[in-house]
Amino acid sequence: MTSEQIKEAAIRNFAAHGYEGASLAAIANEVGIKKQSIYTHFKSKDELFLTVMAEVLEKEIEYIKNYFVFSNSSSLKEALYQYLSEYINRYEKDDKTKFMLRISFLPPAHLYDEVMKKVYTYLDTFEELLTDIFNDQKAITINQSDAVIAYMGLVDAVLVEILYGGAERFKKRLDGCFSVYWNGITLRNMEEPWSAPKGR
Repeated sequence: MTSEQIKEAAIRNFAAHGYEGASLAAIANEVGIKKQSIYTHFKSKDELFLTVMAEVLEKEIEYIKNYFVFSNSSSLKEALYQYLSEYINRYEKDDKTKFMLRISFLPPAHLYDEVMKKVYTYLDTFEELLTDIFNDQKAITINQSDAVIAYMGLVDAVLVEILYGGAERFKKRLDGCFSVYWNGITLRNMEEPWSAPKGR
Protein backbone atom coordinates (compact mmCIF):
# COMPACT_ATOMS: atom_id res chain seq x y z
CA MET A 1 0.00 0.00 0.00
CA THR A 2 2.77 2.43 0.88
CA SER A 3 4.36 1.91 -2.54
CA GLU A 4 1.14 3.01 -4.23
CA GLN A 5 0.83 5.99 -1.90
CA ILE A 6 4.39 7.01 -2.72
CA LYS A 7 3.69 6.81 -6.44
CA GLU A 8 0.51 8.88 -6.15
CA ALA A 9 2.30 11.53 -4.09
CA ALA A 10 5.21 11.49 -6.56
CA ILE A 11 2.88 12.10 -9.51
CA ARG A 12 1.35 15.09 -7.74
CA ASN A 13 4.76 16.55 -6.89
CA PHE A 14 6.35 15.92 -10.30
CA ALA A 15 3.26 17.35 -12.00
CA ALA A 16 3.32 20.50 -9.89
CA HIS A 17 7.06 21.14 -9.65
CA GLY A 18 8.75 19.11 -12.39
CA TYR A 19 11.54 16.63 -11.74
CA GLU A 20 13.96 19.21 -10.42
CA GLY A 21 11.48 20.96 -8.14
CA ALA A 22 10.01 17.83 -6.60
CA SER A 23 11.82 16.40 -3.59
CA LEU A 24 11.73 12.99 -1.98
CA ALA A 25 11.36 14.73 1.38
CA ALA A 26 8.16 16.44 0.25
CA ILE A 27 6.82 13.19 -1.22
CA ALA A 28 7.58 11.31 1.99
CA ASN A 29 6.01 14.04 4.09
CA GLU A 30 2.81 13.88 2.04
CA VAL A 31 2.61 10.11 2.53
CA GLY A 32 3.42 10.42 6.23
CA ILE A 33 6.69 8.50 6.24
CA LYS A 34 10.36 9.35 6.59
CA LYS A 35 12.35 10.10 3.45
CA GLN A 36 14.58 7.07 4.05
CA SER A 37 11.51 4.81 3.90
CA ILE A 38 11.08 5.59 0.21
CA TYR A 39 14.30 3.70 -0.50
CA THR A 40 12.62 0.51 0.75
CA HIS A 41 10.42 0.70 -2.35
CA PHE A 42 12.51 2.68 -4.88
CA LYS A 43 16.28 2.84 -5.19
CA SER A 44 16.38 6.48 -6.16
CA LYS A 45 14.41 9.51 -7.26
CA ASP A 46 15.17 8.53 -10.86
CA GLU A 47 13.68 5.07 -10.41
CA LEU A 48 10.57 6.52 -8.79
CA PHE A 49 10.17 9.04 -11.60
CA LEU A 50 10.63 6.47 -14.37
CA THR A 51 8.27 4.03 -12.67
CA VAL A 52 5.39 6.48 -12.39
CA MET A 53 6.10 7.83 -15.88
CA ALA A 54 5.73 4.37 -17.43
CA GLU A 55 2.49 3.72 -15.55
CA VAL A 56 1.01 7.11 -16.46
CA LEU A 57 1.77 6.64 -20.15
CA GLU A 58 0.23 3.15 -20.11
CA LYS A 59 -2.94 4.56 -18.55
CA GLU A 60 -3.04 7.32 -21.16
CA ILE A 61 -2.89 4.73 -23.94
CA GLU A 62 -5.81 2.92 -22.28
CA TYR A 63 -7.70 6.21 -22.07
CA ILE A 64 -7.20 6.92 -25.78
CA LYS A 65 -8.31 3.43 -26.81
CA ASN A 66 -11.43 3.64 -24.65
CA TYR A 67 -12.19 7.18 -25.77
CA PHE A 68 -12.25 6.38 -29.46
CA VAL A 69 -14.14 3.11 -28.92
CA PHE A 70 -16.91 4.88 -27.02
CA SER A 71 -16.92 7.77 -29.50
CA ASN A 72 -18.05 5.52 -32.34
CA SER A 73 -21.52 7.03 -32.23
CA SER A 74 -20.08 10.48 -32.94
CA SER A 75 -18.74 11.67 -36.26
CA LEU A 76 -14.98 11.52 -36.73
CA LYS A 77 -14.89 15.31 -36.74
CA GLU A 78 -16.64 15.51 -33.37
CA ALA A 79 -14.51 12.74 -31.86
CA LEU A 80 -11.23 14.33 -32.92
CA TYR A 81 -12.25 17.79 -31.76
CA GLN A 82 -13.73 16.62 -28.48
CA TYR A 83 -10.63 14.58 -27.63
CA LEU A 84 -8.57 17.76 -27.68
CA SER A 85 -11.25 19.99 -26.20
CA GLU A 86 -11.52 17.82 -23.09
CA TYR A 87 -7.79 18.03 -22.46
CA ILE A 88 -7.95 21.32 -20.60
CA ASN A 89 -10.33 19.86 -18.01
CA ARG A 90 -8.24 16.73 -17.70
CA TYR A 91 -5.11 18.84 -17.23
CA GLU A 92 -6.69 21.02 -14.55
CA LYS A 93 -8.32 18.15 -12.62
CA ASP A 94 -6.06 15.15 -13.15
CA ASP A 95 -2.47 15.12 -11.89
CA LYS A 96 -1.61 12.22 -14.20
CA THR A 97 -2.53 14.26 -17.28
CA LYS A 98 -0.58 17.25 -15.97
CA PHE A 99 2.41 15.02 -15.23
CA MET A 100 2.29 13.43 -18.70
CA LEU A 101 2.19 16.75 -20.52
CA ARG A 102 4.99 18.17 -18.43
CA ILE A 103 7.35 15.25 -19.04
CA SER A 104 6.48 15.09 -22.74
CA PHE A 105 7.47 18.69 -23.38
CA LEU A 106 9.91 19.23 -20.49
CA PRO A 107 11.71 15.96 -19.70
CA PRO A 108 14.56 16.08 -17.18
CA ALA A 109 17.79 16.48 -19.13
CA HIS A 110 19.68 13.57 -17.56
CA LEU A 111 16.76 11.18 -18.26
CA TYR A 112 15.92 12.57 -21.68
CA ASP A 113 16.61 9.42 -23.71
CA GLU A 114 14.70 7.11 -21.36
CA VAL A 115 11.74 9.46 -21.11
CA MET A 116 11.46 10.16 -24.82
CA LYS A 117 11.73 6.48 -25.69
CA LYS A 118 8.56 5.89 -23.65
CA VAL A 119 6.88 9.03 -24.98
CA TYR A 120 7.55 8.02 -28.58
CA THR A 121 6.17 4.53 -27.92
CA TYR A 122 3.00 6.18 -26.61
CA LEU A 123 2.81 8.51 -29.64
CA ASP A 124 3.39 5.64 -32.07
CA THR A 125 0.58 3.68 -30.44
CA PHE A 126 -1.71 6.70 -30.70
CA GLU A 127 -0.79 7.10 -34.38
CA GLU A 128 -1.49 3.42 -35.10
CA LEU A 129 -4.91 3.70 -33.47
CA LEU A 130 -5.77 6.78 -35.51
CA THR A 131 -4.58 5.07 -38.69
CA ASP A 132 -7.05 2.23 -38.12
CA ILE A 133 -9.85 4.74 -37.54
CA PHE A 134 -8.98 6.95 -40.52
CA ASN A 135 -8.76 3.99 -42.90
CA ASP A 136 -12.55 3.57 -42.70
CA GLN A 137 -13.36 7.22 -43.35
CA LYS A 138 -14.60 8.19 -46.81
CA ALA A 139 -14.89 11.86 -45.88
CA ILE A 140 -11.10 12.26 -45.88
CA THR A 141 -9.95 13.37 -49.30
CA ILE A 142 -6.19 13.40 -48.80
CA ASN A 143 -3.77 10.58 -48.15
CA GLN A 144 -4.96 9.07 -44.86
CA SER A 145 -1.44 8.69 -43.52
CA ASP A 146 -0.88 12.43 -44.07
CA ALA A 147 -4.18 13.17 -42.30
CA VAL A 148 -3.08 11.16 -39.27
CA ILE A 149 0.37 12.75 -39.12
CA ALA A 150 -1.17 16.22 -39.45
CA TYR A 151 -3.52 15.46 -36.54
CA MET A 152 -0.58 14.41 -34.40
CA GLY A 153 1.03 17.74 -35.24
CA LEU A 154 -2.19 19.50 -34.28
CA VAL A 155 -2.18 17.66 -30.94
CA ASP A 156 1.33 18.97 -30.20
CA ALA A 157 0.43 22.51 -31.27
CA VAL A 158 -2.61 22.86 -29.03
CA LEU A 159 -1.40 20.90 -26.01
CA VAL A 160 1.76 22.96 -25.64
CA GLU A 161 -0.54 25.98 -25.28
CA ILE A 162 -1.98 24.43 -22.12
CA LEU A 163 1.47 24.49 -20.53
CA TYR A 164 2.43 27.99 -21.60
CA GLY A 165 -0.75 29.90 -22.42
CA GLY A 166 -3.60 28.65 -20.26
CA ALA A 167 -7.20 27.73 -21.00
CA GLU A 168 -8.24 30.78 -23.02
CA ARG A 169 -5.28 30.66 -25.39
CA PHE A 170 -5.65 26.88 -25.67
CA LYS A 171 -9.30 27.21 -26.78
CA LYS A 172 -8.46 29.94 -29.29
CA ARG A 173 -5.63 27.92 -30.81
CA LEU A 174 -7.69 24.72 -30.85
CA ASP A 175 -10.65 26.27 -32.67
CA GLY A 176 -8.53 28.01 -35.29
CA CYS A 177 -6.17 25.12 -35.96
CA PHE A 178 -8.87 22.45 -35.97
CA SER A 179 -10.99 24.38 -38.47
CA VAL A 180 -8.09 24.64 -40.91
CA TYR A 181 -7.12 21.01 -40.29
CA TRP A 182 -10.58 19.57 -40.89
CA ASN A 183 -11.20 21.68 -43.99
CA GLY A 184 -7.81 20.64 -45.31
CA ILE A 185 -8.39 16.88 -45.02
CA THR A 186 -11.97 16.91 -46.33
CA LEU A 187 -11.92 19.57 -49.06
CA ARG A 188 -13.05 18.06 -52.35
CA ASN A 189 -12.60 20.94 -54.79
CA MET A 190 -8.85 21.24 -54.76
CA GLU A 191 -7.62 22.13 -58.25
CA GLU A 192 -4.01 21.23 -57.49
CA PRO A 193 -3.36 19.48 -54.14
CA TRP A 194 -0.11 20.64 -52.56
CA SER A 195 2.67 18.14 -52.03
CA ALA A 196 6.10 18.54 -50.48
CA PRO A 197 8.85 19.24 -53.05
CA LYS A 198 11.15 16.34 -53.78
CA GLY A 199 14.68 16.60 -52.49
CA ARG A 200 17.37 17.54 -54.93
